Amino acid sequence: MKKIVLKKFLTGLMAAVAIVAALGVQAAEPFKVGFVYVGPIGDHGWSYQHDQGRLALEKHFGDKVKTTYVENVPEGADAERVIRNLAKTGHDLIFTTSFGFMNPTLKVAKRFPKVTFEHATGYKLSKNVGTYISNTYEGRYIAGFTAAKMTKSNKIGFIASFPIPEVIRDINAVQLALNKYNPDAELKIIWVNSWFDPGKEADAANAMMDQGVDIILQHTDSPAAMQAADRRGAFAVGQASDMSKFGKKAHIFSVVDNWSPFYIKRVQQVMDGTWKSEDHWGGMAEEEIVIPEFSDSIPADIVAEAQALIAQIKAGTLHPFAGPIKNKAGELIVAEGEILPHADLAGINWFVEGVPSEIPK
Repeated sequence: MKKIVLKKFLTGLMAAVAIVAALGVQAAEPFKVGFVYVGPIGDHGWSYQHDQGRLALEKHFGDKVKTTYVENVPEGADAERVIRNLAKTGHDLIFTTSFGFMNPTLKVAKRFPKVTFEHATGYKLSKNVGTYISNTYEGRYIAGFTAAKMTKSNKIGFIASFPIPEVIRDINAVQLALNKYNPDAELKIIWVNSWFDPGKEADAANAMMDQGVDIILQHTDSPAAMQAADRRGAFAVGQASDMSKFGKKAHIFSVVDNWSPFYIKRVQQVMDGTWKSEDHWGGMAEEEIVIPEFSDSIPADIVAEAQALIAQIKAGTLHPFAGPIKNKAGELIVAEGEILPHADLAGINWFVEGVPSEIPK
């Protein structure tokens, strides 16, 4: 009888130990974070820089966090499938990092209300979906100022990806700087209808230089334009990440997206239960847009003035979209003393006075 009781006791004890062990394993499960990229992490631009933010997460949180990424995801039905798969496989927080992922993110979020989502460059929120964007227009304004001061031909090139608000904002910021600092400068725009296509980007850069452009800006993700400028003796500004190594002679500076602070903050908030759906804009003041260094090829007085403008942007005393601002038709859109609000910047679909082309349909 004692043996039977002892056997039952040991069996129960082993079961209890197994349960405790299982609970221990469950408690030790890392917080899972997923990332969806529109391009390859080796684009040396947009997706590369988001992935640097992912790596910063891993370094900051250690084994408390496990990250996953999917690269080269087309905007559309494939995006919805990828996002849904991440939600189904236990990811607690999912960052979707391109404008065309907006509606797929919202559709998946509705089906997975316990998962938190953050969508980059979009404008639609829901209970478990937040949006975030960097104030790239601040860096573009500095690029426009520098180009206005340095150009010899008065022809500035801008390689544009798609006619979405983010790109339109940045073109406008460049033109506003040209209007103020060199009204004789002309902005030439080529739309390549791609985020990452080195061939198209190089062709666009060469076509611009054939037309006399001597400084090239871009809102595309490869360093191909920088490399083309370097081969032909023009100057260029890097996009999203530091592109200095791709054009030692051409590179004057890069407008760098620093996603690490935001990613670390939002992951911590979800882990703490303090996350709330919001529309986040981060710029130079938050160190989310940075210009790591200026090339020695820029005259010292221009560098000093550019740094002064950056300091003013950080302090809030200078805003690229402060009035008066007119549209292409000459209509006053932003009065003097006013600033175009984020809500309007988020959906901007008009060019400022001076932009030579129309927005493609």
